[in-house]
Amino acid sequence: MSMSLSAITAAATALVHNNTNDHVFAAGDTNCGTGGGADSFFGLRVASVFIILIGSSFGAFFPVMAKRSTWLHVPKAIFDFAKYFGSGVIIATGFIHLLSPALDALGSDCLSDAWKTYPYALALCLFSIFAIFIVELIAFRWGTAKLAKIGKHHDAHGHAYGGHAAHGPEGNLVGTVKRTTKDEVASIADAEGVGIDGAAAGHGHDHDHHHHQGNAFADQAMAQIIGVAILEFGVALHSILIGLTLAVDENFKILFVVLCFHQTFEGLGIGTRLAHMELPSRYNWVPFAGAVLYGLTTPIGIAVGLGVRTLYNPDSTTASIVSGVLDSLSSGILIYTGLVELLAHEFLFNREMMESSNAKLAYALGSMCLGCGLMALLGRWA
Repeated sequence: MSMSLSAITAAATALVHNNTNDHVFAAGDTNCGTGGGADSFFGLRVASVFIILIGSSFGAFFPVMAKRSTWLHVPKAIFDFAKYFGSGVIIATGFIHLLSPALDALGSDCLSDAWKTYPYALALCLFSIFAIFIVELIAFRWGTAKLAKIGKHHDAHGHAYGGHAAHGPEGNLVGTVKRTTKDEVASIADAEGVGIDGAAAGHGHDHDHHHHQGNAFADQAMAQIIGVAILEFGVALHSILIGLTLAVDENFKILFVVLCFHQTFEGLGIGTRLAHMELPSRYNWVPFAGAVLYGLTTPIGIAVGLGVRTLYNPDSTTASIVSGVLDSLSSGILIYTGLVELLAHEFLFNREMMESSNAKLAYALGSMCLGCGLMALLGRWA
């Protein structure tokens, strides 16, 4: 992730150097690089670095702390609300806050006609979706082969099963699933000298069997980390770009208020993903590191934007191309994650949810739709 931040910073520097050389491709009032962004409300723009840092960090850290803390007793209904609300936020972010701006950026009047002869934003989004799918497919097959050696089955959600996978092609969709129990997870963790929050004492197995299960559990943990890292990568690109925009946008006040809610809601989506990672004790730092990373990305973008505010023009030709391409790729990541990893796995392939009461299902769906709806509404202004 540090490499992605460095790449974005370098891209921002490149935009500064190219802004003064951009040309206007269309007539009218379109500003395609004839100066920097707005310089009003400078004090408030500086304060926005810290205000958005607090809001973003709160959204990301709250689910992580609530899940792992022994003193912060959050009712399960509240935690479930944050979980499903955040899932809806991620889906809306992919479509409304990433794909739509990418279409606008790559369709800008500042770009040459070559950019308008093909829907590049949609093509890049499609490429991103298939790239993530292929990566997950390869990881799934590799993990399945390793788990087969100890007589277990694997699904793309990162669980080991004693029966069929929940979304396998054979058997009943719900009835064939047998989830790994807490005792089984604890048994695997104990074999490698690791632990999981809330795990009880494991079953007794021979040393060699423990060793294989421990390795499989570590592989599952790494698969979860990679999945969340991919999601954070897409969000980080988006967050830094909107930070740059906020630093120089003429409609700063409106955009600032909207982004405070935007970043907090998006933080809940990231935080709930981080909180539900079942990791060995040696990886307990990962959810906290992910929350810190999310909290810092937009403030970093704002700080960079403030530093180059007199030169950086978000409407320039180069800026439109860079932001359009990055937003397109990021949208594919969030759309795939939202629809496959969150929507499908949390509802269609989740035995507990499929067997739950209608009231619980309605509560989960309502929470998700509320998060999606509010985030989509924020797209009216940002």
